[in-house]
Amino acid sequence: MTRVLIADDDPLTAAGIEVLLAGSNFQIVANVRSGKEALDILASARPEILVLDIRMPERSGLEVLRTLRGRGDRRPIVLLTGSITDQVAREAMELNVDGLVIKASAPRDLSACLEAVSRGRRWFDQEVMQRAMDLAQSAGGDENPFEQLSVRERGIVALVRRGLRNKEIAEELGLTEGTVKVHLHKIFEKLGVRSRTELILLGAEHDE
Repeated sequence: MTRVLIADDDPLTAAGIEVLLAGSNFQIVANVRSGKEALDILASARPEILVLDIRMPERSGLEVLRTLRGRGDRRPIVLLTGSITDQVAREAMELNVDGLVIKASAPRDLSACLEAVSRGRRWFDQEVMQRAMDLAQSAGGDENPFEQLSVRERGIVALVRRGLRNKEIAEELGLTEGTVKVHLHKIFEKLGVRSRTELILLGAEHDE
C-alpha cells in the first residue's frame, strides 16, 4: 500500500477522494484542511505521496511544494485544483511537481495520476500542460531574473516575501541561520539587489 496524505480545505472534496481511493492500492494516512497542517503532520504520518489543494488557508499547496522542495524533500507531490493560471502551472512544473489534476476531472484522472506518480512518472492534465508549454515558448524572449535561482533559493525568496526573518526561514527549511545568510548573499548578487526590500519589489515586478 502506498501511503497518501490529502490536504484540501473542502470537506466534500476530501471525502470524495476517500471514497475514490477506498479499496485501491493507496492508503490515506492523513486528511487535513490546510497547508500548515500538512507540514505539521508530515513527520508522524510519513506519507509517500502528498495530494494538495492549490488554494488552502495557512499555506497553499504551491507554498507547501515550494517549502518541501526548498528543504530538499523530493517525495512525490500532486496538486489538485478547481482552476489554475498558466503562470502558476508553469511555476509548479519548475518546482518539479509530480502531478496536476483538475478537480472536475478528478473522479476520472486522480487514480491514474497516483498510479503513474507511484511508479516514478509525472502526470499532468493535458490541457494545462499544453498551456504551460505554450506560455514558456512565447515568453522565451522575456527574461525573468528569478529563473537563474535554484529551487532552494527561490524557496527562500518566497519566505522573504512573506516577511520571515533569517531565523524563521532557517526553522522553516531545516537550515542553520548562517546557511540562510549565505544563500541570501548569493541571491542578492545574482539579482543585483542590495536589500530585502529591493528583493521584495523585484519579486512583485516579475510576479515571482
